[in-house]
Amino acid sequence: MENELTASLEKMEIEVYPKDLQTTGSFDEGRISETKPIPFPHEGPLVKNTGPLFYWAWATAEGYGKIGLHPHRGFEIISYALEGEIGHYDTLGNESRVHAGGAQVMQTGSGVSHEEETVGDRTEFFQIWFEPDLRKSTRQQPTYKDVEAKNFPVRDQEGVRIKTVLGKGSPVALDTDVLMQDVSIPEGRIHEVSIAKGKSLALVAVSGAGLLFDKSMGSKVELHPKDLVVIHGATSGIIALQPNSNGKFRFVGIETPAKADYPLYRDGI
Repeated sequence: MENELTASLEKMEIEVYPKDLQTTGSFDEGRISETKPIPFPHEGPLVKNTGPLFYWAWATAEGYGKIGLHPHRGFEIISYALEGEIGHYDTLGNESRVHAGGAQVMQTGSGVSHEEETVGDRTEFFQIWFEPDLRKSTRQQPTYKDVEAKNFPVRDQEGVRIKTVLGKGSPVALDTDVLMQDVSIPEGRIHEVSIAKGKSLALVAVSGAGLLFDKSMGSKVELHPKDLVVIHGATSGIIALQPNSNGKFRFVGIETPAKADYPLYRDGI
C-alpha cells in the first residue's frame, strides 16, 4: 500500500493527549471557544516531538463570532474549515470567506495583522501554525492565499477518502516541510500508515470513534473526537486505523520532520 503519512519512531512510541486534558481558550466574550491539542509553549501541557508543527487549535462557534485585528510574524498559519464558514481580513488588503473543507493560509513573514470571523449557525475550524526558519522568514514579504474545498486533491484508496491539504499536489506551498491530510475511513475498512525514519506524525480525531493499531508491537489505542496522537522515534514501522463503531472515522494527520535543521522557537531561538 502506498505510504500516505510517515513519522519518525524511536520504538514505535505512541503518545495520546485526550481532549479533556487539553488547554482551552475563548474569544469575543466566549462566542468562539477553543481546545488546543498542541498549545503555545507557555500554556502547557508540553507536547513533545512535533518538530516545526508549533501550534494546533480547534475553534468552535455557535453563530457569529470575531477575533479582532492582531499581529503575526514569521510563522506560516493555516485556518482549515471543518464546518460552516470562516472569514478573513488582513492589513495586506485581503478579505475573503471559505466554506467547510476550504483553507486560509498566511505566510506572515516580516509581519501582518489580520482578523477572523465565524459565519452561520455553527462553525468549526482548525488553526495550525508551522515554523519555518524564522531567521529567514521574518525577512520575507507576508503573503495570503485562500483555497475552497473543491480545489484540494482528493483520492480514493480502497474506499478510504484521502484529501491532501498541504504537501505534494496541494495548491498551497509552504516553506516548512509538511504533509497534511484529511482522511475518512468508512465502516469495515482499515487504513495503514507507513512510519518512516526522520519524520514525526501528529493526528487529531475529527469525528467518529477509532482504533489505532501499532502493528509491530501488537498494541492498540482507542480514539475519540479531539484526541491528539503523536508518534515518533528512530526506526520505521506501520500503524493501522479503523472505525471502532458503526459509521466512519475521520482524522487529520500532519507529518513534519522530527527535528528541523534550523533552530526552533521552543528550543530558545
